[in-house]
Amino acid sequence: MLFLWARTEWWSSCSRLWRRTARRTPACLKTNARRAVDGGHVSVLLALYQDWHRNDTRHRHMLIRKGLLVCLRNITNIKLGRKAFIDADGMRILYNSSTDCLPVRTLDPLVNTSSLIMRKCFPKNRLPLPTIKSAFHYQLPHVPAVGPVAQLYSQPPGGRKILQLCDRPLKKVDDVVDESDDNEETDLDTENDTENEEDEKDQHTANDDIETDLNKLHPKKNPGRPFEELRVYERFFLELSEDFQGYNFESSKSASTTSSSSSASTRSTRPIIVPTAQALSPKHGPISSSQWGCNTLPSPSAPAPAPPAPLTPLELDTIHLTKDQDKKEEAHIPSPDTRTTLPSLARPLSQGQMIEQGLAHVLECVSLEEEGALNTGEEGGRGIKQEGSPVNATRHIQSPLLLGGISTRRVGGGGSNWGSDCGSEGAEDEGGEGAVLEVPDTALLLPLHDPDLYVEKVKGTHSVPQYAEVAYPDYFGHVAPTFREPLQERVYGVQRSKIFQDIERLIHPNDIVDKVVYDLDIPSCPVIEDDGESLKFNSQFESGNLRKAVQVRKYEYDLVLNSDINSNHYHQWFYFEVSGMRVGAPYRFNIINSEKSNSQFNYGMQVLMYSVQEAISGKPRWVRTGTDICYYKNHFARSSIAAGGQKGKSYYTMTFSTSFSHKDDVCYFAYHYPYTYSTLKMHLSKLEALRTPQIYLRQDVLCETLGGNSCPLLTITAMPESNSNDYICQFRNRPLIFLSARVHPGETNASWVMKGTLEFLMGTSPLAASLRESYIFKIVPMLNPDGVVNGNHRCSLSGEDLNRQWQNPNPELHPTIYHTKSLLQYLAHTQRAPLVFCDYHGHSRKKNVFMYGCSVKETVWQSNISATSSDLQEDLGYRALPKILSQIAPAFSMASCSFVVERSKESTARVVVWREIGVQRSYTMESTLCGCDQGKYKGLQIGTRELEEMGAQFCVALLRLKRLTGLRNHQHLLDLESDIIGTQSKVVSSSTTTYVMEEDEPSFLEAIDYSAESNDEDAEPENEHATEVQENPDHIDQLSDSENNHRE
Repeated sequence: MLFLWARTEWWSSCSRLWRRTARRTPACLKTNARRAVDGGHVSVLLALYQDWHRNDTRHRHMLIRKGLLVCLRNITNIKLGRKAFIDADGMRILYNSSTDCLPVRTLDPLVNTSSLIMRKCFPKNRLPLPTIKSAFHYQLPHVPAVGPVAQLYSQPPGGRKILQLCDRPLKKVDDVVDESDDNEETDLDTENDTENEEDEKDQHTANDDIETDLNKLHPKKNPGRPFEELRVYERFFLELSEDFQGYNFESSKSASTTSSSSSASTRSTRPIIVPTAQALSPKHGPISSSQWGCNTLPSPSAPAPAPPAPLTPLELDTIHLTKDQDKKEEAHIPSPDTRTTLPSLARPLSQGQMIEQGLAHVLECVSLEEEGALNTGEEGGRGIKQEGSPVNATRHIQSPLLLGGISTRRVGGGGSNWGSDCGSEGAEDEGGEGAVLEVPDTALLLPLHDPDLYVEKVKGTHSVPQYAEVAYPDYFGHVAPTFREPLQERVYGVQRSKIFQDIERLIHPNDIVDKVVYDLDIPSCPVIEDDGESLKFNSQFESGNLRKAVQVRKYEYDLVLNSDINSNHYHQWFYFEVSGMRVGAPYRFNIINSEKSNSQFNYGMQVLMYSVQEAISGKPRWVRTGTDICYYKNHFARSSIAAGGQKGKSYYTMTFSTSFSHKDDVCYFAYHYPYTYSTLKMHLSKLEALRTPQIYLRQDVLCETLGGNSCPLLTITAMPESNSNDYICQFRNRPLIFLSARVHPGETNASWVMKGTLEFLMGTSPLAASLRESYIFKIVPMLNPDGVVNGNHRCSLSGEDLNRQWQNPNPELHPTIYHTKSLLQYLAHTQRAPLVFCDYHGHSRKKNVFMYGCSVKETVWQSNISATSSDLQEDLGYRALPKILSQIAPAFSMASCSFVVERSKESTARVVVWREIGVQRSYTMESTLCGCDQGKYKGLQIGTRELEEMGAQFCVALLRLKRLTGLRNHQHLLDLESDIIGTQSKVVSSSTTTYVMEEDEPSFLEAIDYSAESNDEDAEPENEHATEVQENPDHIDQLSDSENNHRE
């Protein structure tokens, strides 16, 4: 008893001592930390903590244990302290004690603090790359004088070898890590984690970014170029001078009445017009195709080659379109009225019913066999289908889809390999049975998708890596699932468990495989030959992005994304293929070089997966997948070269786990629903085939990109009723709407929204017809084709963000922006500036769909600068379109919209078109990559159906805007001003992007910690706080870095 009393008294004394020590000792000072290290107190503190951990079995003295950890945390703020901690085996001690504490929720403060110490002391590793520059290089015609691209080209080649240059030894720059990523004087707690979506490095306060110069705030038209230079753009505005003389309007009217019954055969005999960069291709009646030198696809009546040997890979050069009239009649393709009427875009439930019925009653499998049978025209084995019978067309295609006869994969049945071996030429399986795929014919469900046409379009697409394969999802197509995909609920403790697994790599190094299985830096053989125990990866197809895959454990892989070409960062978009999996095995994938300090992956977003086996079984679709998803800072160091001169920064890990349901499957993973450049070209060709005589459609080639791809420009409106002067005058004087999309390649959701807009505009519904009669639409559906093709996330081949080049675009480096701005400048010169300009974007860190606009009044109000009443005179019409969208589009959130003009955005399309062209309704429309937290889709992840619906609803909103602007309803303007006054915005102290609306993120029981070096003691929940979180599920955790950064 005396012994127990003495021990209790000793504990009490120690408790009081360490409480005073934790409160009074300024251990955060470097001098005291060094003194503790020099005195050998690190090992003493660890021994004391270990002893308290073993003996405090009832957890009555948590404050003592917490005090010891706080002392260790402060000591490890310096390099000597971290080294002493490692030398004293502190990683193993804290790891073991934390593992013991995990089952007890009340011990979370100890686990959290231990986790911070271990992450801080974890040695900084370098990415397993020779250089952070992209694995692909494109030589620019000239290098900019200043900027990140100029800095990139001014650096010596990467690596760590010594070169001889100009008789002087020149050490190659190692751009992966700095010479010392762990400086003695570095305060890790001061590391900035507030970089915004554009990774802009200005670290000003929130108020500093708002434009306060009233001269800049008031739009002043600045055409920039003389009109004589802009006259060359008249050819893109033929509708403004067309007189339609010689066009037979009566025949077009009569043709429209019978189009439902004869359009299928008409489309089968009419050649598909393919635009070229050298010749424009108008599609309306009065101008002939031959006048513009249009190209056509090969005739389907060409003689068919002899069938090749079994298992010979399909070469894209040998595929030809052979869908003739008889085959279309066999498949019973509906009339254009059936295929193009788009009320389903406004009513997704009816579309879902249609898809469900189509899958149940129409879809049957078709086999992919030898290419030779594709062009035979024989009906043997197929038979002519009677009316009303199921579709059972056979598509004869050998898999895989390759260019130039390069064989890198074999498709087979049980026991065959999906994957590639270096130098393999596609060895044949006996009997040739292993190379047959059966896939559903989705023509009825996807009227704009044609696999054969897609392959034809791929042939004309130019990529820097010269891709030789076609990804199966892009070939098969995507049918949106009819079931809902809710936001994933975060499991408590998942992030902590993932971090502990990373720490185990240091504590138990013998358990790590560390085997490279895929490496783009080995161009001759990126897929490493293995013994069949590892997954096989591939991303060598259009829009693919995966640079390296390293097997860490049996079922765990570290993945490294490729930088944008001519850049050394921008890692977010991914799209890659996986094969060779085991059914039911719990695979974990870690993307280890993410750069942004926050992600919607922590708020319910999942990755997307496409299974070829599922497609074969009649479900060709991307689905949300992944469990244990979290996003956190890792131990891989970012060099100052990659971080804009800032030292001590780290990358972030996005990790998810999944299992596979099918043997011998090929699965694809993507950041968001892929939408390639070849897909756009296919969709434009199919949309053109749906044109009725009442639709004025012209497809021009605006310019060629750096990579040699054409940038399409569409003109859509309604044909005049006749060629009388009144109708022609009305036709020419319709207001213009200018739309653009996909300036950032990784924002694929912008293309899906644009697809919905285009389908609605080409539809036969009364609303679509009325919209065409109200406006002339000028549309650039893809501003950055090169970036899309090459798998970039944000840049073009110039290595620059094109949405930051609108002020002064270079015609050689930024041709699409230069010529698009020139179109707008031409319209401004001719007094035909658009009524609305809208650039479609995607947003990775906010939910819902919303808009950014430009307002003098709202900017002045937010900046608190002095201004007279005359300075604040402004037409409030800029709020009308977002207001309408908030009323009719379930995914749109008016509360997330912002109309503040910021200095950091002065070179974006929205601000330049507003300021220089004088377009008051100049917007960026941002669509979430995650999901919605309000309205009809609250709690759901967004899909392609919702995105296309948003594009259609945007069109409906324009029609309502026409009515409002025509009525000049003053009460409506008063309502808008009332909305402005009533809008409550939250000032967020972050980097350059400033005033945004308060976001409502879902609550999680686990505090999300992005910074491994946080020294904020209050951020660690104590017992009372943990109890409060348990009892209050609506509690919203405070993040260590701002979630409120927004971007364009």
